[in-house]
Amino acid sequence: MTTAAGVLPVFGFPAIQPSQAGREKPRIGLALGSGGARGLSHVLIFAMLEELGVKPHRISGCSIGAIMGALYASGMGAETIRDELRGLIAEQDENWFQTLVGGKWRQWAEFVQLSERDGGLVDSDAFIGYLRERTGVSRFGELEIPLQIVATDFWERESVVFEDGALWPAVQASMAMPGLFSPVSYRDKVLVDGGLTNPVPFDLLLDDCDLVIAVNVLGTRGNGGDQTTQNPSYFDNTFNTFQIMQYSILQEKLRREAPDFMISPDIRDIRVLDFHKMDRILEQAQPKVDDLRVDLEAALRDWSA
Repeated sequence: MTTAAGVLPVFGFPAIQPSQAGREKPRIGLALGSGGARGLSHVLIFAMLEELGVKPHRISGCSIGAIMGALYASGMGAETIRDELRGLIAEQDENWFQTLVGGKWRQWAEFVQLSERDGGLVDSDAFIGYLRERTGVSRFGELEIPLQIVATDFWERESVVFEDGALWPAVQASMAMPGLFSPVSYRDKVLVDGGLTNPVPFDLLLDDCDLVIAVNVLGTRGNGGDQTTQNPSYFDNTFNTFQIMQYSILQEKLRREAPDFMISPDIRDIRVLDFHKMDRILEQAQPKVDDLRVDLEAALRDWSA
């Protein structure tokens, strides 16, 4: 049985276990995936949950999912997050990296600057500082919703999960896409983007949540036959290679175990750094979010029946 939002793990709504009967509402786990600018669509998930009166029991995230998850777990509502994002991309007519290297600094100069460190082109320190200031939160223990953030140990080649201590070094590590941001040294580890090992970390939530929603925002890139797609640029080649790898990891994970709800918004031909296309991203993602709402409402009714 398939649902509007996607395929459920056993192809039907999750069975209600006897041990769950004592709880009035299910514990909802929310896994937010990597995907660069496409991850702006996570805000639609927040808005949908708020409309249903659902507060996640736990959140996990990596890369852009770590950023969005930290904002939401800090207590910021969906509309506030949306307004913050719009403020960051106001007046942009191209992706922020093109703006930066082209010398048209505008407001991005305050947050993202060319890196002086080895291993990356862009320094994210100011951006992380901005997030810390806007949320008023510094540590995992200050969050309103428990959060797990995934990064990747560069030398050990394995996933690392952070859920206590300082929040923002973990977020900075999780978003450290190789070649773009410098690796982050934290807790005696050299860390890079969590999407390299666990692009949609729903597995972290399965043992402690009754219903798990996984949000895959890898999107799709089409070969339209034009010069750009026939001869990808350096950054398209680099970033889309990451997407291919992440997609393969996710498919292998799903063969072994699946979340209760897997939503993959149909976000097409949006590059990793196309944050200026926020309206287009949200428009493309909204139909699948609407479908998820229908499926989740049905599961919640089944739970309380």
